[in-house]
Amino acid sequence: MKLRGWIEYEGRRLTLPELEEILADHPEQVIRFGGEFLLSWDGCTARDLYGIVPGDIEPGAVVCNGTMVCGIRPDPPETDLDDAILTAVRLRSDEGICAFSGGVDSSLVAFLSGRPCLAVGLAGSHDLAHARRAATLMDLSCTFVELTERDVCEALDAVLPVIPDTDPTGAAIALTQYLITRAARELGHERVLSGQGADELFGGYARYLFSPDLERELEHDITGLRRQALRDQTAAGLNGTLLSLPYLDVRVVRAARVIPAAEKVLDGVRKKPLRDVAARHIPPEIAYYEKKAMQYGTGIWKVLRKMARNNGYKRSLQGYLDQKRPDRG
Repeated sequence: MKLRGWIEYEGRRLTLPELEEILADHPEQVIRFGGEFLLSWDGCTARDLYGIVPGDIEPGAVVCNGTMVCGIRPDPPETDLDDAILTAVRLRSDEGICAFSGGVDSSLVAFLSGRPCLAVGLAGSHDLAHARRAATLMDLSCTFVELTERDVCEALDAVLPVIPDTDPTGAAIALTQYLITRAARELGHERVLSGQGADELFGGYARYLFSPDLERELEHDITGLRRQALRDQTAAGLNGTLLSLPYLDVRVVRAARVIPAAEKVLDGVRKKPLRDVAARHIPPEIAYYEKKAMQYGTGIWKVLRKMARNNGYKRSLQGYLDQKRPDRG
């Protein structure tokens, strides 16, 4: 038996001996496994529902001897959003470090998990400054890593050949994930808790404020989360690390998807249901703070634009990335 990640059954993390016993005596229970995992045993492979852990089978599938035999369908009791998030974070809090920017997504995970935190950014960047303030307000243990332009250049050379898409925004996010997980690995951590997925589930992007059909746009973006996970985990894997995503816990996804779109973006406030939950646990000024996206807040986007201009691509960051990866152009 080989396991990458972790597995839960009926709300409890399974130990390896417990997992081996289930596979030997009650393999039919695999279909109810939750967690973040790629599991192989006796010619079979199973992968978690949302494909958080990379693998060569489809997300949420159980494949034996090359044939799909069933799907993974965890079915925990329905809870409200607050309890769903509390449970999701608890299940992931036994090890690792939190990627931290001081925004509501990462701040709530960091506070609830009690894990040490890690913030990265260029000198003078928004994310480093705001993370320091938020960590002080919440009394969090946090390591701050000041990136250089050389770090961004090295990250681009490492990430661009392996990520599935090379659009500027996706590439910038992948670079950020690579640099966060590199720093985490240097600190001795293999698991990195991340707030990814919250924007799509709760309506966090600025463009949602002007969407003519918010419900449809959110659904479209939620369907893209698996590819996003592939991108981010690919970048993290270059450092021998794995991202752990509490907001993509099946409980949280279920609780989020029953909330009407109109309540997620309300009176100019994005991610309002998540912010309302967060305000019960962390200072309201952090819960309701509108933070920049990671590629902007860290300063990485600005460095990428500078690199493109210096290489003759004054108006096209996409053109610069395409010539760096001609097979993706």
